Amino acid sequence: MSETQIEWTDATWNPVAGCSVISAGCTNCYAMEMARRLEAMGIDKYAGLTRKSGKRAVWKGIVREDWSALEIPARWKRPKKIFVNSMSDLFHEGVSDRFIKEVWSVMKRTSHHHYQILTKRPERMAAFVRKHVKEIVPNVWLGTSIENADHVARAEALKTVPAAIRFISFEPLIGPIGDIDLAGIHWAIVGGESGRLARPIREEWIDEVYEQCLQHNTAFFFKQWGTWGKDNKKRSKKANGRVYRGKTWDDMPRSLTTPGANGLG
Repeated sequence: MSETQIEWTDATWNPVAGCSVISAGCTNCYAMEMARRLEAMGIDKYAGLTRKSGKRAVWKGIVREDWSALEIPARWKRPKKIFVNSMSDLFHEGVSDRFIKEVWSVMKRTSHHHYQILTKRPERMAAFVRKHVKEIVPNVWLGTSIENADHVARAEALKTVPAAIRFISFEPLIGPIGDIDLAGIHWAIVGGESGRLARPIREEWIDEVYEQCLQHNTAFFFKQWGTWGKDNKKRSKKANGRVYRGKTWDDMPRSLTTPGANGLG
């Protein structure tokens, strides 16, 4: 599970498997279907993590800590951006503090990598970091995902987390974000949903995030339109592409770019 097609990272690392649906952004989560496929391939780590609901696979809420996977990043000698737990959420209530501490230890020791941790549970992330992380680890980026205005409070929870880089993934963006303050947020990722059941994205919703990025000098990364294009027509995500406002946006936070440059404008 190292190589990935996710545009904003180089590799994925999954020391945890399994999750729970907690908000609308989880409804069509690709990881649920992927877990079902991996189980069908005979990979024990993913056995029994999902159930069938109609034609979809849905998380059961079972979470597994994979201690054998902890040292995988140490084997990667070339520096990478690593998305931590693309198949789960490190701060799921089923993951023990003890295990999270071990993950932190690995990230600290493998300082040639940059780690991107994304959670829908930023309150637990904040509590854990304040209690157990004695110093900011510069190669660890901490983020939360926000799919619509119902969950903008996650941004405020994220701002309380001591971190070298704080980021928000507005993906899948399935509704307007409305009034959100990106002060203290270093990076924003925006993307539409993909797949046969994908919900539409609207350009004005992207504009809301983009304008806040301009105001607060937050690096802006537009991942994809997804299944629904700028013209509100349904087609393959490849056909809809990644162009927004006439260009492709691949901006990264300042730790990976020239200081003061974010490409916005």
